[in-house]
Amino acid sequence: MTGRGLTKKWLSIPLLLLWTVIKISGSRVYLVGPYPDVTLEEYSNTNITITTSSSVNQSAVIQLNVTYSSKLNYSSVITVPEQVLLPVEATSINFIVTAHDVGQVTTYLLSNNTDLKSLPVRIRFMVVHSNILSVISQVIGWIYFLAWSVSFYPQVWENWRRKSVVGLNFDFLALNLTGFIAYSVFNIGLLWVPYIKEEFLKRNPNGINPVNANDVFFSLHAVLLCLVYISQAVLYERGGQKVSWTALCLLLIGWTFALVSLFLTVAKQITWLDYLYYLSYIKLVVTLIKYVPQAYMNYRRQSTEGWSIGNVLLDLTGGILSILQMILQSYNNDEWKLIFGDPTKFGLGLFSVVFDIIFMTQHYCLYRSQTEW
Repeated sequence: MTGRGLTKKWLSIPLLLLWTVIKISGSRVYLVGPYPDVTLEEYSNTNITITTSSSVNQSAVIQLNVTYSSKLNYSSVITVPEQVLLPVEATSINFIVTAHDVGQVTTYLLSNNTDLKSLPVRIRFMVVHSNILSVISQVIGWIYFLAWSVSFYPQVWENWRRKSVVGLNFDFLALNLTGFIAYSVFNIGLLWVPYIKEEFLKRNPNGINPVNANDVFFSLHAVLLCLVYISQAVLYERGGQKVSWTALCLLLIGWTFALVSLFLTVAKQITWLDYLYYLSYIKLVVTLIKYVPQAYMNYRRQSTEGWSIGNVLLDLTGGILSILQMILQSYNNDEWKLIFGDPTKFGLGLFSVVFDIIFMTQHYCLYRSQTEW
């Protein structure tokens, strides 16, 4: 079977597998281990299987070389054998790993056997307090994804129903679009670009990737809905509204910063991971200031008409759940730096909650004559 055929075979397996190519007797053989991580609950054990695409010509000793541990003594986190034997004609190796305490241990599979020469396969073991908490965290992530995503639609409905965008601040629209474009690039890079993921791991060997699939889909969906808002602003009654010079200057500064940072990245003055973080900071600043024009417009008009309270309530739900997910992940991994590993995600949730409370106060307390969603 050719190497390409073997690749298709492995990629058809539901679980993602890590593979590396080695040369044995002039043919290509695939050494395969768990990917991307092996997650264990503390005080549990699991069976690890390493496979090869074909048998080897002579037995080989595979060493599990621990290169990183979140604790000084890696054996306090897990018990893993120092080496395992791959017998002649065998195509797999099994061994038991026992988890003791929350933490992370990274091992590389190496062999001094002359018939087994390859780039090492990495296995990263992660021990958590509770697998149930991991599941709950994922469920919360998708719930806040739905809440934040659906939060865009009441405003779309409000604009369509009134055939007007009067009351919807144009500075908010412009800043929001820029912020979500920057946030989308950050999320895509950190979750789906292998080179950047590896760079993040090298810089944060004990870190947990703060970006989940729901973050990517949310940010991309947000960009799409921002474009829908803008199209409605073009088609419907605007009441003389336009983007202020202050907002235009802020946007110019933001995009100039992003462009200059891109040039520095291409020139290898900064890393791609740094560039993505710079984009996330643009989103963080936008999140901090984008609600201010809308809140001020409501105050100046003494009304929330045209600004959907349904948007606010769903946004509040998403913000609270986003922060809750990060807290659960931090506790489950004993890694409270996780919150600061993605300050944009944390700031997005925190600032959204603060301003949503302000908008609810305006709608339900200060300007109660306006009761429409």
